Amino acid sequence: MADLLKAENDEGMTTQLGQQTAEITHRLDDLEFRSMLSEPEDVANCYLYIHPGAGGTESCDWAGMLLRMYTRWAERKGFTVKIMDLQPGDEAGISRVNLLVEGEYAYGFLKAETGVHRLVRISPFDANKRRHTSFASVYAYADIEDDVDVELLDKDLRVDTYRAGGKGGQHVNVTDSAVRITHIPTNIVAQCQNERSQHQNKAVALKMLRARVYQHFKEQRDAEAAAKAGEKKDIAWGSQIRSYVFQPYQMVKDLRTDAETSGIQDVMDGEIDMFIEAYLKSQMGKSGAGSR
Repeated sequence: MADLLKAENDEGMTTQLGQQTAEITHRLDDLEFRSMLSEPEDVANCYLYIHPGAGGTESCDWAGMLLRMYTRWAERKGFTVKIMDLQPGDEAGISRVNLLVEGEYAYGFLKAETGVHRLVRISPFDANKRRHTSFASVYAYADIEDDVDVELLDKDLRVDTYRAGGKGGQHVNVTDSAVRITHIPTNIVAQCQNERSQHQNKAVALKMLRARVYQHFKEQRDAEAAAKAGEKKDIAWGSQIRSYVFQPYQMVKDLRTDAETSGIQDVMDGEIDMFIEAYLKSQMGKSGAGSR
């Protein structure tokens, strides 16, 4: 068809046909991508928690860079991002942030990002222009439905309130409206300062805590099943998964799949699907091997 249009010198129709072909190819790729997401919670919205590692200002800045990267990625996917809890760094970046990414299969995609992310660059905070290595952890967990059975007993919860806001000024709330809830048996913490009242913040924090506790016990079950099957499967969220090198060369490499690119600026602008897809394909291969 395209050859026929070219022969007839119909450039307009040729261009339109090319655009339609590209669109169909993109849709087929997306459908193939989503077919890898078979877990019941994959379709859910996703909470994404980013926390800097040791290293002070440098690591806080790196966590802020990751926040921007994931926000840009979500925008590209047509997802909505809500900041549920954010604590700015003392000098730059963030000391923690918890996002709610809303959109179909948000968790299915972002679960591939759970782990430690490593940055190598010449520090903008070092007067001697030395190279620094920084770490930040990323943890994704599904925004589970209300009908999922997760029991949170009052005796297992410690609720603390504090004043919301950053380092001072007009954005600091003058009442103790922010809420932090600790699940004592697991020491899992969820906190929220985004809503207008303490009651609203507590409700959101409970919802986040419920999702994190669900994820915790799911990972325990997965680890036990893997151990029984004799499979060495690391599901710990603290393991390093990816390196981002700005100097002396430019490269982003996923240590789980060996997927890599020199287009580091594109990656930091949210183009991370190649890493997510490579990881999901690698997991699909493992599950397929285990089922035979």
